[in-house]
Amino acid sequence: MNTEVVNFIKEHKGDLLENWMAAMKISSHERSLNLISDDVFKDISHEFIEVAVSNIIDSENGFNQKVERFTERVVRIGWELVFLMDGLSTLKTLVLELMQKEKDYSSEEVIELITEIDRWVAPMTNQIIESYSNNWEKTVSLQKVALQELSAPLIPVFEKISVMPLVGTIDTDRARLIMENLLSGVVKHRSEVVLIDITGVPVVDTMVAHHIIQAADAVRLVGSRCMLVGIRPEIAQTIVNLGINLNQITTTSTLQKGIEKAMEFTNRKIVVLKEGKD
Repeated sequence: MNTEVVNFIKEHKGDLLENWMAAMKISSHERSLNLISDDVFKDISHEFIEVAVSNIIDSENGFNQKVERFTERVVRIGWELVFLMDGLSTLKTLVLELMQKEKDYSSEEVIELITEIDRWVAPMTNQIIESYSNNWEKTVSLQKVALQELSAPLIPVFEKISVMPLVGTIDTDRARLIMENLLSGVVKHRSEVVLIDITGVPVVDTMVAHHIIQAADAVRLVGSRCMLVGIRPEIAQTIVNLGINLNQITTTSTLQKGIEKAMEFTNRKIVVLKEGKD
């Protein structure tokens, strides 16, 4: 790189930081900035400038490590890649503007400066995109594993009675997990009645209903009864409009009613004890 550009960047880190923060605060990326406090923004901005400077003073390995740590952090707080790309573009503009304020360059020299600044930023752009993508995929993968671990547990609530609360959208992969947990849980807890609670499922379409029917059939094959509870009025209307047949499954509008029904299936009932008179 041009020695003049290198020296300028190293000597004006503080000015670049202050100007970059000011420029990014008036950008159109309010969402990214609203995710963090001003102190955190200042801290991450400082790290961003340090990464930029390390591209000209550190070894390739040292620079890559700093980029990796930086992108891991910004992915964790939810900054979008487009925000970082705009940040790099802003940094290029600032370096050129600050250099031109200090010295009167000819047109040819300005073109040379732009070329040198582009040469400085290009490796950062490529490395940040690659590192950000890797960290994003890693984060999504970890979140998916965590969701699967928490998703669709079979909870024994009474002897021979278990409940599986479902929350969120049900896709094919999650339906498979539900089926596995349901069958293994029925055997493990020796459940005679299983209540699938769909109170937290926002949409029940043909595919979701198909998966629930499959689950109920599988439960019957291992000698247990399956109930569907938490059917809201809008869900009931959707099921009717789609012509979905749930005749083989006992349904109730609430979990409480479902448990009462499950107690009857296991030859028990809930008795309200009256307080004795003094």
